[in-house]
Amino acid sequence: MTIGAPSSPWWSADRHADSRPFLNARAQITRALRSWFDAQGFTEVETGIAQVSPGNETHLHAPKAEFTGANGQRVTRYLRTSPEFACKKLLAAGESRIFEFARVFRDRERGDLHLPEFTMLEWYRAETSYDAVMADTIVVVAKAAEATGIGQFAFRGRTANPFAEPELLTVAQAFVRFAGIDLLATIAGGEGDRASLAQTAAQKVRVAEDDTWSDIFSKILVEHIEPRLGQGRLTILFEYPTPEAALARVKASDSRVAERFEVYACGVELANGFSELTDPHEQRRRFTLSMDEKERRYGERYPLDEDFLDAVGHMPQASGVALGFDRLVMLASGALRVDQVVWTPPPSDA
Repeated sequence: MTIGAPSSPWWSADRHADSRPFLNARAQITRALRSWFDAQGFTEVETGIAQVSPGNETHLHAPKAEFTGANGQRVTRYLRTSPEFACKKLLAAGESRIFEFARVFRDRERGDLHLPEFTMLEWYRAETSYDAVMADTIVVVAKAAEATGIGQFAFRGRTANPFAEPELLTVAQAFVRFAGIDLLATIAGGEGDRASLAQTAAQKVRVAEDDTWSDIFSKILVEHIEPRLGQGRLTILFEYPTPEAALARVKASDSRVAERFEVYACGVELANGFSELTDPHEQRRRFTLSMDEKERRYGERYPLDEDFLDAVGHMPQASGVALGFDRLVMLASGALRVDQVVWTPPPSDA
């Protein structure tokens, strides 16, 4: 089934009728997942959209909003790229199992798999490692497929059985298998050796003079690894290298990798999860480095959320995962693009 002609507005009767099966699937999946989370003892939360900081990742961009206070003073806020900061504050406040269907926003993103405004399904478990939310994610994907009755996911000529036992693959194993690169040999002291990776990757990807270790890593991942993941069944890609730890805890037994994972189906990234970092000083260091790089590349930086950094130091050990809900609905409904599975797609010029 295909949606109406792109030249017609999304609210035209014919185009909306074409998209209605996908929207019905969205409603079915939402009900099924809310029921599952409720049965597991989770509390559904609603956190604020306008934040002091939208997140501190180098390559994520957030829309800016200005508010006028009662005293007439103008204050700057950002539309969140994830509910993560707010959810972790709730963990620090004593919540133990929470989930949210969160509206999030990202500038500079539009395509078959990207929208500037979309829904992120995010959930957290206190007192657990990332193995727990990794297992949750596999169940959530299967529950979505059950809700629509689809037998297999399909996207751009690739298929994946959402009910099959997933493939478990470390990032290091994936780099050896699909790119012939010993990734861990280019990491020492928690840092990436740019020269070493650049030399190793030179025959695989185009390496620019100003590319960082992380840039080269991302190019290899996108060009050689991701297209081969989630074929036939889901792939769980885990043990991300420490330079790509983001908000994840470093693995105690191997300082070269972090307790971070991503889930793929049909080459599509569906989810990104962590054993959560609870060291505020390390988190500040990572954020500062990311914002320095953002400023170098894009001429902008986002403030640090001091309340969040304080909360990190009061959080229990926890795990969490962010899942692209629209992408999951797209695969579970047989849609071809994420804009087919949202009730009111953002304007095409956004």
